[in-house]
Amino acid sequence: MRGLARRASARFRALWGADAANIRQGLAALLVSSGGDLLAGLTLGAITGTLSELPGLLVLVPAAIGMRGNVFGALGSRLGTAIHTGTFSLSRRFDTVVGQNVVAAMALTLSISFALAVLAKAVSIGFGLTRTISIADFVVISMIGGAVSSVFVLLLTLGVAAGSVRFGWDMDNVAAPLVTAAGDMVTLPSLFLATYLVGLGIVTPVLAVATTVLAVAALVAAFRAGLPVTVRILRESLPMLLIAGLIDVVAGLTIEKRLHSFLAFPALLVLVPPFLEDTGALGGILASRLASKLHLGVIEPVNTPQRPARDDFALTFLFAIPVFVLVAVSADVAASVAGLTSPGVLRMIAVSLIGGFIATAVAVGIVYYGAIAAYRLGLDPDNHGIPLITSSMDLVGAFALILAIVLIGLS
Repeated sequence: MRGLARRASARFRALWGADAANIRQGLAALLVSSGGDLLAGLTLGAITGTLSELPGLLVLVPAAIGMRGNVFGALGSRLGTAIHTGTFSLSRRFDTVVGQNVVAAMALTLSISFALAVLAKAVSIGFGLTRTISIADFVVISMIGGAVSSVFVLLLTLGVAAGSVRFGWDMDNVAAPLVTAAGDMVTLPSLFLATYLVGLGIVTPVLAVATTVLAVAALVAAFRAGLPVTVRILRESLPMLLIAGLIDVVAGLTIEKRLHSFLAFPALLVLVPPFLEDTGALGGILASRLASKLHLGVIEPVNTPQRPARDDFALTFLFAIPVFVLVAVSADVAASVAGLTSPGVLRMIAVSLIGGFIATAVAVGIVYYGAIAAYRLGLDPDNHGIPLITSSMDLVGAFALILAIVLIGLS
């Protein structure tokens, strides 16, 4: 038994030591992603007037951003598998592997955009936010903004896949961070532009009905197109995306209810997208490490974390210190350049660190017990760990950030 453990430990060290090139690719992509999230934060900070004029819009924002990353991040992952298995090829035909994936992604983005609008309105009313924009306004903003941004993100995802084939990148390392960054950068401006289509008398309701019909028709057509890969993707993705969307809508509601704090210091709005993204990224790194250790037998799926798992916990908290300091300083500098009011760099750092450590502590628990639960049930924790933590961290991160703002006295 001891010999087996030593061999597993040696294999684990070799696995991580041999991945220097992959780590470099992933780190470079993550840096680009962080820059994209900062630009998304600047956009959010710059549209405080629109957020005030359209109550409830902020409820939709995290869900709209997250949906783009969920749909096209998954598309990037599937294209990575297609590249590895030699079935990737760009073509105008819909019956190819890539074509069926594209059909599924577009049907999902249209149908989930409509679902998010309905969820945003329903959750707002259900949690006592009665003064909000109408359901027609929600549908128009979500559908038009979502469709415009999705076209851009789709083209980028296909471009990254083609670049991976040509330049020898590992699609699994670069797709998710780059797609997430692109989604963050283009979704908020697209939603903002779509707000100009609300409150236009008969025009807004007509657009709402037309886009609703389009969403339903696209989903039905995708199911009835006779494309087996498309149908499988839709069946497996729709339930998870709806659950993730609901969690993100509640996260947006949490921020909306404290909008007055963010309006007083718009620099805090700049902080929101990179803060939520980095809490999910830290949890995702931990999820990947624990999944590998479970597969290799380095740790057992027991209720009390063993030493190797506790070492990963400590490493996660160690990573959190520079990550959240850098996020706060970058958000403060960006806000200053854009002329947005800030509570000061020291209080920005305090908010980011306190909120970040609260969110990281919760993430550690979710990741560990989620991983061992999946393993005990005979499921692959690689398949469930990252989706579980990224959707959870949008909500937990929003609560943690609000709590930190209250503790620092900025509320």
